[in-house]
This record gives sequence, structure tokens and C-alpha cells, in this order.
Amino acid sequence: MENTAQNSKNNIANDIPIHNPKAHEQVLILDFGSQVTQLIARRVRESGVYCEVWPFNNADEAKIKAYNPKGIVLSGGPCSVLDDDSPRVPDAVFNIGVPVLGICYGQQVMVHQLGGVVEGEEDKTGGSREFGRAFVNVTEESPLFGTAWAKDSKEEVWMSHGDHVATLPDGFEVVGKSDGAPFAMIANEAKKFYGVQFHPEVVHTPNGKDLYRNFTHNICGCKGDWTMAAFRSEAIKKIQEQVGTSKVICGLSGGVDSSVTAVLLHEAIGDQLTCIYVDTGMMRAGESEQVVELFRNHYNIPLIHEDASELFLGKLEGVSDPEQKRKIIGGSFIDVFDECATRIGGADFLAQGTLYPDVIESVSFTGGPSVTIKSHHNVGGLPERMNMKLVEPMRELFKDEVRALGRELGMPEEFIARHPFPGPGLAIRMPGEITQEKLEILRQADTVYIDEIKKAGLYDEIWQAFAVLLPVRSVGVMGDGRTYEYVCAIRAVTSTDGMTADYYPFEHEFLGRVMTRMINEVKGINRVVYDITSKPPGTIEWE
Repeated sequence: MENTAQNSKNNIANDIPIHNPKAHEQVLILDFGSQVTQLIARRVRESGVYCEVWPFNNADEAKIKAYNPKGIVLSGGPCSVLDDDSPRVPDAVFNIGVPVLGICYGQQVMVHQLGGVVEGEEDKTGGSREFGRAFVNVTEESPLFGTAWAKDSKEEVWMSHGDHVATLPDGFEVVGKSDGAPFAMIANEAKKFYGVQFHPEVVHTPNGKDLYRNFTHNICGCKGDWTMAAFRSEAIKKIQEQVGTSKVICGLSGGVDSSVTAVLLHEAIGDQLTCIYVDTGMMRAGESEQVVELFRNHYNIPLIHEDASELFLGKLEGVSDPEQKRKIIGGSFIDVFDECATRIGGADFLAQGTLYPDVIESVSFTGGPSVTIKSHHNVGGLPERMNMKLVEPMRELFKDEVRALGRELGMPEEFIARHPFPGPGLAIRMPGEITQEKLEILRQADTVYIDEIKKAGLYDEIWQAFAVLLPVRSVGVMGDGRTYEYVCAIRAVTSTDGMTADYYPFEHEFLGRVMTRMINEVKGINRVVYDITSKPPGTIEWE
């Protein structure tokens, strides 16, 4: 179940720590509104160090000290430090004696607050705007570089700045420069304050992850004790402490998040857990059977499999507007789920697979509600309606960490590595009216497509791939006869977090194989097209 952060919002807004500060070494990331702040957190986690992302203005000295960070990272952001109302770093960050690393805006605001000078693009002194690929010359040795960024080497980086540092504060020196940024990398080794003008967290800075590891290990002194084995043990203990002897209900969708949540809970509390799988009739071929086999027969988890496909199809009859489809499916799901929960009786807790990106997205970097709060039809409104308390054992984890936890739990790889699947299911991969006939055509087409991707060894390279049945028929020729059948679009994208995506560059030979099989094996399709739209401007799903 891909879950909502609505009920996690208050934890961030009130600064309730998600993590036990005494359990692990940890780094704090202060967010100034960068679109890639989450990538900073992922890079830090990849180095084996736990971290959290806090809005910059939700961190006073007492809270920071209570969190007990080994180091602090200042993110990038869209503002200019030259504006009077632009974000500032809490003074405590520079006074509590821990290393600090500023990224882009984080570098500029650190320089500005510590007595240096930052100039705008229009000043044309000491630097110029840079957007995109650039190269930094490493001019000095530093613990921040380790052996990965050698002195006198030239490193590819990703720049995105208009303002630039013009004068350094006392105690700082330049340790790297680019054509457009003479102060591209700066260091105050005595205080262990560092700043880089570029973004080492993005893939466009190929060796950027080494900088983060050097910061966490060489400078902050972390050993890297954040592992899935440790998380598993701690999560089980926390679940047991929270739930006690109470019953817990968990909604299964067949997706990675809900599946790992269910297996972790079952390991913690056994038969106190009951899973509910609502079959909307919008699932992929064989999906319902896989869910039942894994959770009921393999793990022996109490499971209610509620086949409500006729109900959902009936309510969707004649409906073609995508938003109306979502509302009908969401509302109907809540009704069915609530009815199943009532049959179970006596459950005090509802388990959700809320992930850390959901928690972060529930509050903007200014500290208020974000423009868009992520939600999902499977759980939206359920806790309030059912008067249940939430269990969210994975709200500290990113998606890749959830998969790592699934492997730690010994779950089958086919469940762990499967591509994301939307809550409304095939309903939003079928523009126009939904019918049983069209659903069956789409299931067959999707099965052929994914089968070819797996045979080509490409499944794990692709973030998400699926077929879309278009509300369009085209004339074709099969044998000596004329056909008038549906057009099928196929889509495949690469991504790291689903926020942006590029289409996958299949070879034409592969696309030809998919087309041949689909037209030969799926009755009702006579034309196949490939969607090469990136996100943005498009979305990953069609509706």
C-alpha cells in the first residue's frame, strides 16, 4: 500500500524525533527548499550513517542538541541570500562544535552569516552563473576529499547557481575552483566548516557520493552503523512496545511498501496481525493469486481476500474522467476496507507503509504545509473513520531501504524488486470508460510487455514499465482481412525517486519484438506505440 503522510504531518510540524537519537551516530540535514534535498539524505544513508531532514526554521539550539548530530549539512535552495527575507541558518549550527557542510545555497548562506560576501549575478565580479555540467579543479588537499578527489585533479560536477561567493570569511580558504566559481569549494579546517557551490548529491556529479562519505566518516568521525539488520531488530522492538497485545490491521496492495510492512509486523507480533487485501478488479494478471499465495500460504499471515471487483466495475460504469475514477475507487475502497475491519473486530491499530519521503513532503521547507501532500486512496481517511491508532514502522526509510529491508527479511525477490503500481491500478492505465473486456486486453498486453523486458534482462534497469490501452481504434490488416481494433501504448522510464523521469531508450529490435508478440497474442490490439515523454512535462502514469 503506497501510503499517505497526512497522519505523519504533525510529527514533523511538532519536531517529534522519528529516530531514537541514542541508537546510532547521525547527521542532521537542514532543508532550505532544494528539489534534491532528499538525495542528500540518501547519499548520507548510503554511507551507513542515519540522518533526518528538518525544515531550517524548525531547528533551535535545544532541539539540535537533543538530536545530538555528529555533523550538519545545509541543503541548496531557490532563494538568494541577498534578499532580506531569505532563509538563514540557526546560529546554533555554527556554535555547537560539530562539522558543517554547505551545499550551493547552503555554502552561500554560511559565508554570508560568518562574515563573507555573496554577490548576485548582476555584479559580475568573482564569478558568474552556472547551470548544468561544469568542471572543478581541486587546488588543495582536504579531509573532505580523501583520496577520491586528489589535488590537481579535475572533477565533473553539476552546477545550478546565479549568486556566487565573492569574499571568504576569516579562517576559510579556497580548496577548489571552476571557471564560473572561483570559490567552488571552500574549507575552514580548524572549525571543520566546508562549502561547495555544486550539487554532489545528484548523479551528474559522478564522484559526489565520495564527498558525502568523506564528510560523514573522515570529518564527522562516523563509523557507519546504520544497517538494515540493525533497523530490523530495533523496529521489531518498537512495534512490540507500541502495540502490546492489541490487534493490528494492515491493508495489502501487493506493492513493495505494504508487503514489507506486513512481513515485518508479522515477525514482531505474529497472529495479532490480520491483513486485508481488497481486490478491486483493477490488478495485473495473476496479482491477486500471488498475494494470497505469499501471505496466506507461505507466511501463514491471517488474510482476508475480499473480491470486490463487481462492485468497483459497477460503480465505474460509464465513467471516463480520470479524477472521478480515482474518487470512486478511493471512496469504494474505504467502504469495503471498513466493512472487512468490522468483521475482524477488536483491532486498535491500523498499519501503514508510510515512507520517509512521504513524511518530508508533508511539510514544506518554510515549516508550513507543503503545496501538495502525498496521499493514496487505500488509506486516505481510514484512521479517522475507523478511530484507530497508526503503526508506521517504515516511516524512517527511503524506497531503496525498504527493498533492502525486504531482502533482510528474506522476502522473494519478485516482490521486492517489482516496479511501482498505482493505487487505482489499471483504471488509470485505460483512458476512457473501463470495461471487463478492455481490462482483460490490457492485462494480456502488459504481461507480454513485462515478459519481454525480463527476457532482455532490463527489468532492474527500469523504474517503471507498463502498457496503456488507448480509447482509440485503428484500421489494420491481418492476413487478408481488415481489422479495427485498439491501440496500445507502452511506457518505460528511468528514475531515482519518481519525481522526475526519462523514457528508457529501448533498441528498435526490442520494440519490434514487443509489437509482434502483442499483436499476435492479444486479441483486440492491432497497433503499438512507444511513449517517449519525460517527466516533466508529462507524468509517469497517463492519468
